[in-house]
Amino acid sequence: MDPHTGSDALRQWFDVLAEERAEPYWAQLQHFVEQERAHEGEVYPEESAVYAAFDLTPFAKVRVVILGQDPYPNPGQAMGLSFSVPSGVPLPVSLRNIHIAMRAENIEPPEHGDLSGWAAQGVLLLNAGLTVRKNGAGRHLRIWRPFTDAVIRRLNDRTEPMVFVLWGAKAQRALHRGLVDPERHHVVTAPHPASRGASQRAFREARTFGRVNDLITGDPINWSG
Repeated sequence: MDPHTGSDALRQWFDVLAEERAEPYWAQLQHFVEQERAHEGEVYPEESAVYAAFDLTPFAKVRVVILGQDPYPNPGQAMGLSFSVPSGVPLPVSLRNIHIAMRAENIEPPEHGDLSGWAAQGVLLLNAGLTVRKNGAGRHLRIWRPFTDAVIRRLNDRTEPMVFVLWGAKAQRALHRGLVDPERHHVVTAPHPASRGASQRAFREARTFGRVNDLITGDPINWSG
């Protein structure tokens, strides 16, 4: 994020996270990702989309956070929003199961996998790692963690309640690590969308989308949008 370029939303996030950019790890993180792109082959998403979640959902407008892990590690899928793929790209397993869970709540999913419509309504689609090496899921998570933890902490510090959607054990560790205060904010948990067997059935029956709309302040999220 550059304070002198980008959208108003990105500049707002830059202001909120200015202290993080001053930390030594930030320069190390940027160097690491640059080296990965230069020497280790393809890195996703493309550089212009790394901060898409922040670009589409300004800090002051966040009402819901859906926390993923890292971007899809296959060509053409990652677009900087957790669980989302560009319109026209076949749905990955996680997103296909999200659509099935929506139908179980009598919500018609979008006709594509692009979740930008959610982001525009105040749903921050945040991955714990903002980049990934091609076919190398999880390889960048550790180095991004201090930054994305800081994002969650800044949101948690806000006085107005929001809803944190934590799908799967890895996302739910944000609670155990004290990043999200369930006394201040609402927390909706369920198994991960990519889980199988009984856990997948539990995900579909968790009513994530209805529960979020029961908890948020203001207009409900149009999940079909």
